[in-house]
Amino acid sequence: MKKVFFLTFLLSFTFTVKAQSFLSLDSCRALALANNKDLLISNEKINAAHYQRKAAFTNYLPNFSATGAYMRNQKEFSLLNNDQKAALSGLGTNLAVPFQQAAHEIVTAYPDLAPLISSLSGALPALDQAGNSLVDALRTDTRNVYAGAITLTQPLYMGGKIRAYNKITKYAEELAQEQHHGGMQEVIMSTDQAYWQVISLVNKKKLAEGYLKLLLQLDSDVEKMINEGVATKADGLSVRVKVNEAEMTLTKVEDGLSLARMLLCQLCGIDLSSPITLADENMEDIPLLTTDPHFDLSTAYENRPEIRSLELATQIYKQKVNVTRAEHLPSIALMGNYMVTNPSVFNSFENKFKGMWNVGVMVQIPIWHWGEGIYKTRAAKAEARIAQYQLQDAREKIELQVNQAAFKVKEAGKKLVMSSKNMEKAEENLRYATLGFKEGVIATSNVLEAQTAWLSAHSEKIDAQIDVKLTEIYLKKSLGTLK
Repeated sequence: MKKVFFLTFLLSFTFTVKAQSFLSLDSCRALALANNKDLLISNEKINAAHYQRKAAFTNYLPNFSATGAYMRNQKEFSLLNNDQKAALSGLGTNLAVPFQQAAHEIVTAYPDLAPLISSLSGALPALDQAGNSLVDALRTDTRNVYAGAITLTQPLYMGGKIRAYNKITKYAEELAQEQHHGGMQEVIMSTDQAYWQVISLVNKKKLAEGYLKLLLQLDSDVEKMINEGVATKADGLSVRVKVNEAEMTLTKVEDGLSLARMLLCQLCGIDLSSPITLADENMEDIPLLTTDPHFDLSTAYENRPEIRSLELATQIYKQKVNVTRAEHLPSIALMGNYMVTNPSVFNSFENKFKGMWNVGVMVQIPIWHWGEGIYKTRAAKAEARIAQYQLQDAREKIELQVNQAAFKVKEAGKKLVMSSKNMEKAEENLRYATLGFKEGVIATSNVLEAQTAWLSAHSEKIDAQIDVKLTEIYLKKSLGTLK
């Protein structure tokens, strides 16, 4: 329910932003996080790792399976051979001759037994029938065989493999979350860079327009002076060259601004041709935050997703050592079955489904594999050591990265102070040059130099302000606190 509400809110927010085309830094971040395909992919990786962890837990539980089979045999199995079948089928007939001989001798010796012997001789055909019945009873009728079984398997001891797999999937889920978090920081940093690049170009466009306006005014004044004979055509040509250069610079800035806006639109998932206005475009001075360049490396180690990811990878490789070792340890499982067959053999051979259950314990003990288990375990330990070395290397690089980011923050602050002072001097110089030019005591070339210095000072201040913003972002990124 919460996910549905969040998605509904996000869609309505996106629609509102597109309709208004007015974006703040926070709204740009929100749109970029919502529309970035890499983040969507990493989020699905989190879901996949979550379900893999749930699947690994099921290995602790009993496993039930059902099996069914039908087989058509060309011949049926026989418990009697052909001679035995013939002997049983003709049992009475085969006994007739010996019985008559014995009966004749008995009647001769004991005439009184003649009626009894006569009645017994009449029972000989019944023996044939009894023999045939016995042959039919011993028929297996196994040309059509049906079989089925339901099996229960409960692992009792697998050498620690199940426990290791559960830990691996747990670490894998956390690893996917950390990678997603790292991807979010990368998207936020890219969005901030694109946002402040647009702000920088917007201000430089205003600066280029102001510079062009100054040159056009100067060109008009010089043209009047040429007409009055107090200036030369060379002065006019010099000013016009600067005007052309200023127009070309303005064109380049406008093109760069259009491309920067397109990049920001692409990051935010907005149509590239959509006209957008940023919240900080109309600010004369870009608001700056006072960032403390002092830092604690333990904060970076705790917050950087790269460190946490490598720590989790180290744990995963350690558990892989246990999995590899478990493959060469004894395993014990409880087995239970219920089996049915047709024909059944529990009451002679009957064409009925009848079954039975059985319970047992299965033990598998590896005896000799020519050292395969030792070699695989050593290889797994080597991979675990590699992950540990990678973690140590990452810590050293992050320490260097944080120090570099802090140094750049200080350097950007110093450049901003210097560029602000230079801008004040350049404005004062331009004011004096303009007044002197109007009074006729300063040449046109001096005014052009003052205007160029004014342009350079303003441009450097804009760059310094953007650098302060970006270095703050880089420091937060290096400390893992960028949100």
